[in-house]
Amino acid sequence: MQFPRFKLGLYSTSVLALLGLASYSVYQGTPPRDQVVLGVMMQGLNQLHYQPEKIDDQFSQRVYDLYIKRIDVNKQLLLAPEVAQLSQFKTQIDDQMRGGTHEFLDATSALLAKRMPEIQTLYRQILAKPFDFSVQESWETDPAKATYAANAAEQREQWRKMLKYQTLARLSEMMDDEAKKKDKPLAATKVGASPATTSDKTRTPVEMEAEARKRVLKYYDDVFVDQLQTDSNDRLAAFAEAIANSYDPHTDYFAPIARENFDITMSGRLEGTGAQLQEDEGHLKVVDIVAGSASSRQGELKVGDIILRVAQGAAEPVSVEGMRFDKAVKLIRGPKGTEVRLTVRKPDGATQVIPIIRDVVVIEDTYAQSALIKQGGRTYGYLNLPGFYADFSGKGGRSSAADVKAELAKLSKENVAGVVLDLRYNGGGSLRDAVDMGGLFVPTGPMVQVKTSRGPAQPVADTDPTVQYSGPLVVLVNKYSASASEILAAAMQDYHRAIIMGSTTYGKGTVQQVFDLDNAVNAQANALKPLGSLKLTIQKFYRVSGGSTQFKGVTPDIMVPDALASYAKGEQESEYPLPWDEIAPATYQPANTLPALAPLKAASAARVAASPGFKLITEAAQRATLRQKQTVLSLNLAAYRTQQVEARVINKQQTAAQNALAVLDVAALPADARPASDSTAAKRVARFLKPLRKDPALAEAVAVIGDQLK
Repeated sequence: MQFPRFKLGLYSTSVLALLGLASYSVYQGTPPRDQVVLGVMMQGLNQLHYQPEKIDDQFSQRVYDLYIKRIDVNKQLLLAPEVAQLSQFKTQIDDQMRGGTHEFLDATSALLAKRMPEIQTLYRQILAKPFDFSVQESWETDPAKATYAANAAEQREQWRKMLKYQTLARLSEMMDDEAKKKDKPLAATKVGASPATTSDKTRTPVEMEAEARKRVLKYYDDVFVDQLQTDSNDRLAAFAEAIANSYDPHTDYFAPIARENFDITMSGRLEGTGAQLQEDEGHLKVVDIVAGSASSRQGELKVGDIILRVAQGAAEPVSVEGMRFDKAVKLIRGPKGTEVRLTVRKPDGATQVIPIIRDVVVIEDTYAQSALIKQGGRTYGYLNLPGFYADFSGKGGRSSAADVKAELAKLSKENVAGVVLDLRYNGGGSLRDAVDMGGLFVPTGPMVQVKTSRGPAQPVADTDPTVQYSGPLVVLVNKYSASASEILAAAMQDYHRAIIMGSTTYGKGTVQQVFDLDNAVNAQANALKPLGSLKLTIQKFYRVSGGSTQFKGVTPDIMVPDALASYAKGEQESEYPLPWDEIAPATYQPANTLPALAPLKAASAARVAASPGFKLITEAAQRATLRQKQTVLSLNLAAYRTQQVEARVINKQQTAAQNALAVLDVAALPADARPASDSTAAKRVARFLKPLRKDPALAEAVAVIGDQLK
């Protein structure tokens, strides 16, 4: 989450000093890029992080553990002797960083470069032969319980079991497909189709097993094609990320493309063609065209087209066939007003060059949306906010606070009896927008306190006395509500302005700022740019009542069952989180607009206990908890199929019960009506409204507002 409208690279010359030039004295001319990136990043971490870490053996151990875990998540690539060999670096990384070297990164990179082709040969050999699914054996799926193989034979056995399970799963799916074919009525057969067509031919178990192995092989070949293209810059970025994350979970290193994606997430807009792409069997395939985008206006690029080559204007085209997805996408994106020429293969095989002038692409689904809910003779407002977006680049992008203000104005015109503000799955964003948004519901006052490591806490206040909406308000949250969501929910709770409902939030109570590392180097390093960016935790925020949301999150006034609660992880489960603490409360005046909570909680609890919808959620959460504990899976086909049948029966029962639930009367606002000819907008609205109609938490939030009005 970014602090209010700070410019990137604010400290570029005074604090992120010139690289620690002592480290480069051995070089004549431009120092190596990896040394520059790590040197500048470490200076930023040590001087600007909220809780700078001492660069010692303990720091080295954290970086070592994180990086080893990430380069071999499932303990399937490295052998135990190789890990033992790398362990010599556990307490040396700090010394290497101070000396401007990275022998640990070099050693792991060399080892992976050797092991990846060996593993590719290994899985291909295993998948070349049929599996025997009648054997009673099992596979441990939890990496935390797994161990590194002691030798090549043991590693081969680990891979055999993993590949056997993945083949087993695909084989079972094909067996289900065959069963459906037998049950398919005659009327469903294609007109004119021959009885002997391949799609209708019954496959034997041997044929299905061979096809299942073929599909697993293709999956791993695709994965390894991508992995084998990993270059030194990719390895450097992964190592720098592990270093940054050893300070806290939200301090990150962004390679240039990752920074671009972060900015898109924050603003809900990008500059490019407006074509949504997907990697499909090694090809770059167009799967959607954003309405109103450059591609949509140009009109020649269509869903299903395969992009073969990309040219920047009249420059020589670059082939993207087999290229890593992120690198291919980077070639297609570009500044507004520039031309990209895409050589595409149409579904009929024809090849065409399509010139497109890039423009701003707006991702509508990331913005605030509202709806009307009719129940018990009253109309209620529903407002969904996916994120606290803001345009930090100053290019005229949208603000979440301004959009929520506009949505509230539309809801007020409909004379709604109350509003449900949905912050579920909202991971945060702009702190300034969270503060301004709080001011839409209460008069002026502090919404949060922000503290650096060196000074006293400073209240961040809304100064606009105008209240946009003063009626009953419920804020929905869940485990994925984080950062700015927690600021707003906590402020509304402390001001006694809204009832917070749902489950305990994530627990992210820190403020980050993004620094462009290019701004921190002198002209000597210009040839090495772009260097990437550092997202750095510089502050902690506290509720106006004094407690932090860090680590603990926000506890709702009214708890409702949540299927996520059994498996969603919060700040407490992350690695190296900053601790919870509290400070003195700020000076603020509670709104005190809420009725007594005890009767509302009691009435809600009674409804929840009797609710078929919440019963389904509770049962799903219990099954998820049970599945999490079952990490050892059978590799016997009969046992697997029995489990699948049992699970399918339960799922059918749950689907039937879900379909039988009472449906909320939800509709779009008249102000959002679109011409019938705008089918894209109509689909977007339908996609937004559909899940709301059978949302037990939303129905309960509306009922709680209804209780307040009695």
